[in-house]
Amino acid sequence: MILEEGIEAEVDEENYFVSMTDMMVGLVFIFIIMLMYFALQFQDITDQMTGADRERAQILNQLQQTLKEKGVEVTIDTQNGILHLPDAILFDQGEYRLKPEGEVAIGHLADALSEVLPCYTDVREGPQARPTSCPDTPYKIESVYVEGHTDKDQLNGAGVVNSNLVLSAIRATNTFTSIISRRPEVGERCTKKGQHCAAVLSVSGYGPERPVDEGDSPEAKQRNRRIDLRLTMVAPNSQEAIRAVSREITAR
Repeated sequence: MILEEGIEAEVDEENYFVSMTDMMVGLVFIFIIMLMYFALQFQDITDQMTGADRERAQILNQLQQTLKEKGVEVTIDTQNGILHLPDAILFDQGEYRLKPEGEVAIGHLADALSEVLPCYTDVREGPQARPTSCPDTPYKIESVYVEGHTDKDQLNGAGVVNSNLVLSAIRATNTFTSIISRRPEVGERCTKKGQHCAAVLSVSGYGPERPVDEGDSPEAKQRNRRIDLRLTMVAPNSQEAIRAVSREITAR
């Protein structure tokens, strides 16, 4: 009897260790699946962000090339999504009204935007069909900011435009107004966010607070006096990314 009880105890102990081993193997397997899930989710969102940055760079290059063909020289910063319009072609120093040649330059910019924005944005009403010339892309533009910037020299005026911040905001507003006067449809472009379609084109003024050149030379100050067009892309949809990853894991 004692021998049989000993054998039964050993069998129970072996069964216990087998069960524990099976459970540990199961937990490790679950951990690996979860690790794959989060790795794929991270990779998917990273790919979306990288792809959106590449698309934005292509948009900026397209705008720059179109404007160059019209005789408007601009520079672009593809890393930050910015098209720089030098102040010298738009405004006289200290002035907020566009020069005649500035109106012409902004007119060409409006024409270029009217070709690009329908490929990456929506409209609140009317047909939503994209032009056949648009690239086959899932990416969209979230916003286009018309930004005014000045140098750091203080203004001498005592009227309404009594600071560089005000000057930059009015210049940006006048640029915005000139764009939609030339191409009203540009002002109607929006990006859908749920049930709402948010306007794409917007205005901001920064005065001297965002210089592109920290120097004090006349050339540095001239570079800082500018109008920027800043493009931001729609952020990746994390929930959709999670669903896509779940489908991929299930398929495996």
